[in-house]
Order: sequence, then C-alpha cells, then structure tokens
Amino acid sequence: MRSMLRKIRLTLAVLFFTAVTLLFLDFTGILHTWLGWMAKIQFLPALLALNVGVVVFLVLLTLVFGRVYCSVICPLGVMQDIVAWMGKKQKKNRYSYSPAKSWLRYGVLAVFIIAMIAGIGSLVALLAPYSSYGRIASNLFAPIYAWGNNLLAYFAEHADSYAFYETEVWLKSLPTFLIALFTFLIIGVLAWRNGRTYCNTICPVGTVLGFLARFSWLKPVIDKDKCVNCKLCARNCKAACIDIANHRIDYSRCVACMDCIGKCHKGAISYKHPAKEAAQPKAVESKISAEQINDARRSFLTATALVATTAALKAQEKKVDGGLAIIESKKIPDRKTPIVPPGALSARDFARHCTACQLCVSVCPNGVLRPSTDLTKLMQPEMGYERGYCRPECTKCSEVCPAGAIRPITAAEKSATQIGHAVWVKENCVPLTDGVECGNCARHCPTGAILMIPSDATNPDSPKIPAINVERCVGCGACENLCPARPFSAIYVEGHEVHREL
Repeated sequence: MRSMLRKIRLTLAVLFFTAVTLLFLDFTGILHTWLGWMAKIQFLPALLALNVGVVVFLVLLTLVFGRVYCSVICPLGVMQDIVAWMGKKQKKNRYSYSPAKSWLRYGVLAVFIIAMIAGIGSLVALLAPYSSYGRIASNLFAPIYAWGNNLLAYFAEHADSYAFYETEVWLKSLPTFLIALFTFLIIGVLAWRNGRTYCNTICPVGTVLGFLARFSWLKPVIDKDKCVNCKLCARNCKAACIDIANHRIDYSRCVACMDCIGKCHKGAISYKHPAKEAAQPKAVESKISAEQINDARRSFLTATALVATTAALKAQEKKVDGGLAIIESKKIPDRKTPIVPPGALSARDFARHCTACQLCVSVCPNGVLRPSTDLTKLMQPEMGYERGYCRPECTKCSEVCPAGAIRPITAAEKSATQIGHAVWVKENCVPLTDGVECGNCARHCPTGAILMIPSDATNPDSPKIPAINVERCVGCGACENLCPARPFSAIYVEGHEVHREL
C-alpha cells in the first residue's frame, strides 16, 4: 500500500507533465483540442480567469490530500523532481532537515500580490510557476523538438514520404529566451542540489497552498513508537521538511511525494488523518508556527529587481527566385500603441490577466505573436506582422489561453473586432519611390478597407496610392506583412487601447 501511493503519484505526475509540455511543443494545434484543459487547471491562470470551479477544486484537493498539486499538476514542480531524481543518481540520501524560511516565503508572496494589484505583469510573470515553465518549454524545449521534426522531415522527403513537414525555427525574443535560460539554470541547480528549495522559498503558489496544507485531512504522520531515528526519511525528503529529532513534519512544505513513506523500513510513517491523541502536541506546534507566520508577515522584501537584456528581434533571411535574390528582412515599426490579439477586451485588461506563459505564442500558426521587449509588459505577448498576418479564420490563441487574457472568440466575432487600424507612410510607398505599380495592400485586404487612388487627383494616370477606410479596417496586418517596401513597410498597423466592434 505504501509503495502503491508513490507509484500512483509518479504515474499521474508523468502524465500531467508530458501532456502540459506537449501543449508548448505541438506546432500543429491538434493536441490542444484534447489536452488544453490541463493548462486551464493550473492555479494562477484559473484564478486570473475567475474560473471558480477549478480554484475551489484545487483548494479542496489541498485541504484533503495536502500539496499534491505541487507534486502532480504543476509542471515546474514535476520538472524539479526530475532534476532531483537525476541528482540522486550521483549521491543518495543527500537531503537534511532545514527550518522554514518563512520571512522569505511570505515576503515574496507579499511582493507578488502587490505586483498583481499594481498591474506589474512582468514581475508577476517572473514569479508565477506555470508561466516560468511555459517560457522554459517554449524557448528551450520547443526549438529542439522542432529541429528533430525538421530532421525527420528531411529524411522523409528523400524517401518520397510526406509524413512530416518542416517548420520554421526562429528566436521570437532574445530577452525572454535569456530569462527562460536563467530560470532553468537557477531552478535546475537548486533542484539538483537541494530538491524543492525553489517551491518552498520563492514560489507564491507553493506558499499559498502550503498554508492550506497545514489543515489537510490526510498527512504523512510519524509513529514515535515505531521510529528508530535512522533519519532515512529526512535524508530522502526533497522538501527538507522532516524534523526527525522532534518527530515533526512541516506540512506547509511537504508536497506529498510519498518518498519518505517508501524509504521507511519500519513502517513508522503513514499517510493518514492524524490520531486524536496527537492533537494536543500538534496544537502547540501550530501555535508556534502561527507566531512565526505573524512575524513573517511583518517582514517584506524591500526590493525586487528585474534586469533583462533587451535586443531587437532579428528575422531570418528569406530567399526567393531560387536563391538568386535576397529580400531584406523587415523591421518592426515604431507603434505608439502595441497590438493585442482579438479576444482581449483592451490592452490594459490583457496586461492584468496575462501571465506570460507563452502558450499562445507557441500555438500561433502565423508567427504573429511574440513576447514583448517593453519592460512594463516584458514577456507578455504582442502582435507583429513581419513574418505573417492574423488570418481571419484563426482563433488558436483564444482557444488555449488559460488565464482569460484572451477570451474565447469565434471567427465571425474576430472579423467584427477592430484591434487596430492601418496607417500609410508616404515616404516608403513603392509607387512613389520607384515609380512602379503595386497595390499589394489593396489586393490582399480581407475587409476591403484599402482602395488604390491616383496620387494626383488632377491626373488619373498618376501612380496609384492606397486610401484607407479606417472604419472598415480590423488591424489584421495583411497589408503590412505583404507590403514589398523594405526594411519598413509603407503601411503598418497602429493598435487600439480598447478594441472596437464593427
């Protein structure tokens, strides 16, 4: 029975971790139909989306079984377990009990809550566990997965098979990539050396669930009569929460991994509801813990800094005409207002709900979404049309967003939503600069918002230039993307702070 609990936990953890990871790796969007719900049951996204059912379920789950969310559902937690397991191969029985750093845990939680209230999305995204793993998966794991797919596609093509097709791999944001890399290295080193240090010192979700876990119905309980003080349980506890000298377990840090139960050869630890006779000593412990918590709440972090190197996004060179001519890469125009996807009510509402998990960026089939390099909205997705445009029939981002930043929207609703409007730049327009006919923007506008008119009203034969009907334009970016002018398009989309309905 004791080993069975651990096997069940491990099986569920592997299934959840694999499924959530595949959501960020799958560039076809097929898996989101079946596995998308796993992203929506993550604690913070569900809380921001006001998904009351999921939040209540996770709270009840914690109150009954303890912090099983951290050891089964949270992908960042499971990733730490994988790294810790790899580290265990090098050295066994390497953990030891350490007192809880309550001042740090509650200090970070206080900063996190203040950041949420103040709308500092970049800081919220930096501390949120699901978002941290999303950045790691989309920036580090996804390129490796895509390169592997491209290698299979290469061999399949030479075997006259089209079972695989190549997909473009490109760096969407250097700052976000660097943050993902540093996050992976820091959490990886901590997990390799000390197991669940990050979960029990930094993670705000872990702190909240840890507080609830103190009152959980089922807990690992130490039987003093059977315990021989071998410390084998404490040496295998990656949460460092077993104080074997006092036969006490810090349930606020215990993630219910069941490792201690499996390692105890005397059967001194069992997963059950604490006995009534042990209620009195536990009450004393609870009092001490409460005092510690009160002291911790009066201690706040005085400063939290986020330093990220910003760099311009460099697009890959594209070749045409069999490689005889090279089209110069397009540069990002200087937009006064960033463009946020249809389904977001406004730029402000989007920023307050988005956790920068990068799931919408990963699933976007048109290369339109990429992480922002603006420090005020760092890592949160914004739209750019250098590599593609927002096709009217595509609603992938609204289907996968777990935090309610991009609300579900139909193709018809999307076509009637104005996220921005096109702006013409006379100095870059090819008919005026090169004296040739173009009209690319008008031909490809899906709403018919662009007409070509003579540049000289008195001369019908003068070069044709675009005239934009701002009221019909939805801001899809087809005109900007397909404009032949380089490096800056002669027509670009300016975003709207609040989206409008046509």
